[in-house]
Amino acid sequence: MGREAENSSEAKASLAASIPFFIGAMIVLTILLFNSLRQPLLIWLCVPLIMVGVTVGLLVFDQAFNFLAILGFLSLVGMMIKNAIVLMEEINEQDARGVDPWKGLLDAGTSRLRPVAMAAATTALGMLPLLADVFFVAMATTIIFGLLVGSVLTMIILPVLYSLFYGIRPPD
Repeated sequence: MGREAENSSEAKASLAASIPFFIGAMIVLTILLFNSLRQPLLIWLCVPLIMVGVTVGLLVFDQAFNFLAILGFLSLVGMMIKNAIVLMEEINEQDARGVDPWKGLLDAGTSRLRPVAMAAATTALGMLPLLADVFFVAMATTIIFGLLVGSVLTMIILPVLYSLFYGIRPPD
């Protein structure tokens, strides 16, 4: 029992030491992808939204935020960044076409809702069998609830933040 706790502590410490490097690398990549600071900032502001789903899921299934849940959370961050990038790219594409900014924001949200929802749903469905596994239940719960709730919130909050940051108002 003592050796298992020691191994778990070592694994967590090793993971904690490398997390800042990888988060930093992801931030730099999103900045390079969009060649700006505002849009990556908007994307990264959506990441904390996954905590709502993760917390609810872990409470519903009475699970601890253990090592595997942390691994699930880290993979979940990548999935949420991907969802936000998909939406942001469509917003930029609408803008490049010269569409009215308000209409472009609405069109981007509606056109990307299905791909984001389908990706989240297929990932969540693929994780369902792990809910029955005692070892992986915390990771599966973290990913399923975080992804489903986070995807919905991202599809709502990202366009709102974009409109606030860029001063886009509905037409009179």
